[in-house]
Amino acid sequence: MESVLQTFLRAVPQATAVWLVILLALGLAVAVAVTTLPRGVGAPEPAGEENRLADRLEAAAVEAVEVADRRRSEWLAAQQAVDETWAAYEQASDDARRLAATTAFPLMSRRRKPGENVDRQRYLHRAATELCRSHDLSIAQLNDVYAHRGWNPRLHPVQQEPVLVNAVRAHRFDAYQRAVEKERATWRSAEAAAETLRGLRAEAAAARLNGPVTEAGEQQVYAEHWTSADTERRTAVELPAAA
Repeated sequence: MESVLQTFLRAVPQATAVWLVILLALGLAVAVAVTTLPRGVGAPEPAGEENRLADRLEAAAVEAVEVADRRRSEWLAAQQAVDETWAAYEQASDDARRLAATTAFPLMSRRRKPGENVDRQRYLHRAATELCRSHDLSIAQLNDVYAHRGWNPRLHPVQQEPVLVNAVRAHRFDAYQRAVEKERATWRSAEAAAETLRGLRAEAAAARLNGPVTEAGEQQVYAEHWTSADTERRTAVELPAAA
């Protein structure tokens, strides 16, 4: 029993020396391998750092979704306004045609009573004011009525009605034209926002596939393309109007 114990104790220092030699050899091999790697190659970056550009582009794409949705809602509202203003113009045109048919015959000429011209002027002013309050006449048109620019306040009320109705029709047509212009502008804005969103998504996917880039390269790529702060501004870029 004592001989076995003595043999084991004598073997322990030898085994320890062997393991130390092995560990030193492994350490030397690792050091040599590291020094022989090409310059600039190192340990892989953490997963959260290697795709910062893709993360930022994806965040900008999220903002672009909100912008695109808002621009599309504005376009749909503008499109509805076009339909409404056209319907109002058609109604005003129908009213003008019906009134023109009823006033086709001229009034008989007669001597006017004292103060009748004043009454006719008051009627014109009152009728134009009511039409302006109901948004059937514009403020500019009402100013022309009061200034008698293009308006004859001495006409009989029956003769004033067709003039007023035609002015309403002109105002409705102007409103329709403005609505059409706004609809076209909102359409271009919605298309630009959608294009911005598609571009951001494509660049985010490309950045995710291409892997990490240097910090300088990331800043250069990001500055040349998109930033979340510029998302709203870039949607204002005008594209050719769709037919």
